[in-house]
Amino acid sequence: MSQERLSMRKISEALRLKWVVGLSNREVGRSCHISHSTVSEYLKRAEAAGLKWPIPETLDEDGLYRLLFPERVVDAAPTKLLPDWEQVRKELKKRNVTLRLLWSEYREGRADGYGYSQYCDLYRRYVKKLDPPMRQNHKAGEKLFVDYAGDTIPITQSETGEVSQAQVFVAVQGASSYTYAEAQSSQQMANWIGGHVRAHLFFGGVTQILVPDNLKQGVKSPCWYDPDLNLTYQEMAEYYGVAVIPARVRKPRDKAKVEVGVQVVERWIMARLRNRTFFSLVELNQAIRPLLKDLNERKMEHLEKSRRELFEELDQPALRPLPEKPYEYATSKTARVNIDYHVDFEKHLYSVPFTLVHEEVRIRASERMVEIYHPSQREPVAVHPRSHVPGRYSTLTAHMPPKHQKAGEWSGERLVRWASEIGPHTAQLIQSILSSRQHPEQAFRSCLGILRLSGQYAHPLMETACQEAYEAKTLNYRGVRAVLEMLQPVSTPQTTPLPSHENIRGNSYYK
Repeated sequence: MSQERLSMRKISEALRLKWVVGLSNREVGRSCHISHSTVSEYLKRAEAAGLKWPIPETLDEDGLYRLLFPERVVDAAPTKLLPDWEQVRKELKKRNVTLRLLWSEYREGRADGYGYSQYCDLYRRYVKKLDPPMRQNHKAGEKLFVDYAGDTIPITQSETGEVSQAQVFVAVQGASSYTYAEAQSSQQMANWIGGHVRAHLFFGGVTQILVPDNLKQGVKSPCWYDPDLNLTYQEMAEYYGVAVIPARVRKPRDKAKVEVGVQVVERWIMARLRNRTFFSLVELNQAIRPLLKDLNERKMEHLEKSRRELFEELDQPALRPLPEKPYEYATSKTARVNIDYHVDFEKHLYSVPFTLVHEEVRIRASERMVEIYHPSQREPVAVHPRSHVPGRYSTLTAHMPPKHQKAGEWSGERLVRWASEIGPHTAQLIQSILSSRQHPEQAFRSCLGILRLSGQYAHPLMETACQEAYEAKTLNYRGVRAVLEMLQPVSTPQTTPLPSHENIRGNSYYK
């Protein structure tokens, strides 16, 4: 029957071509891709029903079908018990439950019940009457939808009176619409990741799929077919064992669940806070929590159950357990290992095994630790406590080469020999710089910088600059370069007088 209903537009077109255009039955059949005998049957049924062209606008496809095929209309007599379609819709949210399974359970003990095709058709008609967001049958524990609300909440600085706008992060469970919301200072990556971590703790488990909108924090390159995820967001997803499937660009139904969730948060939480003044994020989030609890416990009229009740019934039993520790946000960057087998992160230097000199590595820095990875290995090649002291070194003895080996192609002895070729004062300064570090390798870059200045400045000038730097205890590259720039005389281009020539008039000509 459902296939017949799909042909209503074709029937209307056949009647139009026959009654308005005046084509023969065979021509109408060729145009509509049906047989001429079928066209003849449609015309007989239309005449019997008293239809004329144009078909009344008040007659929809369902009404036209009933008018033309009255004998095929499903018998709605009380002798056939209708299923509880809302309960059927809820059952379909559960994992591995299908419409055929529910139909077979319905037919148990009901020999006169609806057949499978009629059962499916009646269910589709029921779903069609629901609001669009309710039509989507999300499986329990399958998807978590995340986004930011479009509206913001002002926060006033008590000292200065300056007003900033707090962003509201929203996460919604697919099957139950159970909602989490929190205020954040911005939509920066740290807040975006933190919102996910706290949402997972709030729900007490992990879904199979995360569905974000195409925010730059989650999706680096939006693409209809193959979106490119942000590296940190991908790392968080791998930590929780979830798949990230961003909503498709210009496909609002992909994110209808969270859009409705955002709208509910804006109406039932943010709107109720519109007349209050907040002086900190902590204060704002304290105000949000009881309103969020009220939102989740309020009964939804169309379902006669609250979001919490549905969550406990559907999503909560299907969620996978959380990892032992919450994911810790970290920033990442790539860097190349210097000749002193250290890498620079935020102006602090961390050691790696000396065999990785000149190799490219990835640095992952959390609030407490710095982990360094080589592309060829899954485990970090070096782990250090994070330091925020600029210009200092964090060096592990295990990363240093044996004394009889050189760090890459360089050693302290080689640097001193090079300095001796320039002069004794230069050698003295280089030796002092090497001795000033806990590990001489930490001074290699500074020494190399000084020695390479000899390619720009004459050796006598280098000797003078190094002597002054040594006496002033300026044991670094920048100090020596500054002294050289002071000592280097400003050279002026030499000019030669123009030769005498009959075409050169001279300044007397213009007097």
